[in-house]
Amino acid sequence: MTATGGAGERLPASLRTEALEQLLTERGLIDPEVVDGIITTYETNVGPLNGAKVIAKAWTDPEYRRRLLDDGTAAIKELGFSGSQGEHIVVVENTATTHHVVVCTLCSCYPWPVLGLPPSWYKDPSYRARVVKEPRTVLAEMGLELDDDVQIIVHDSTSEVRWLVLPERPAGTEHLSEEELVPLVTRDAMVGVAKVTAP
Repeated sequence: MTATGGAGERLPASLRTEALEQLLTERGLIDPEVVDGIITTYETNVGPLNGAKVIAKAWTDPEYRRRLLDDGTAAIKELGFSGSQGEHIVVVENTATTHHVVVCTLCSCYPWPVLGLPPSWYKDPSYRARVVKEPRTVLAEMGLELDDDVQIIVHDSTSEVRWLVLPERPAGTEHLSEEELVPLVTRDAMVGVAKVTAP
């Protein structure tokens, strides 16, 4: 369907957002430079790239991995990543026999400094309700098939504790450096709805 804005039709969300921003700017309620600064922050300073750096460091530095699993918030801060929604991060490690997946059943609590803003599916009521009850089915629907003997543990994020998954390092990447590993790590793998694959 093509939205034209006629009677009974809705404009796409991007156009509605742009119109709302323009209206608020014209009325002096927001400063467009502040809005641009927020966008730049989430494009360059906060987001999954930070999380990928944390994971790659843990894969290549056993001492850092130990500190990360012992105290996620402190170890992540070592790399310079902290701030709002970055307090009380607990890191859990996926293995060949145990798989961790994260949800926020109440809303969308999420470790912003290392994952950025949550994706739409993470906030979807269906994901939030179903992954707790039938995680294996939900993961399969998202493209992640796990063997029946793999234990799945679902972690419910809250404002008190935000979870980050340390995915398994894929086989065949032993020769790659920390910097070369970073691009392999995805946001979805750090939430636990995907695995990291070798290049």
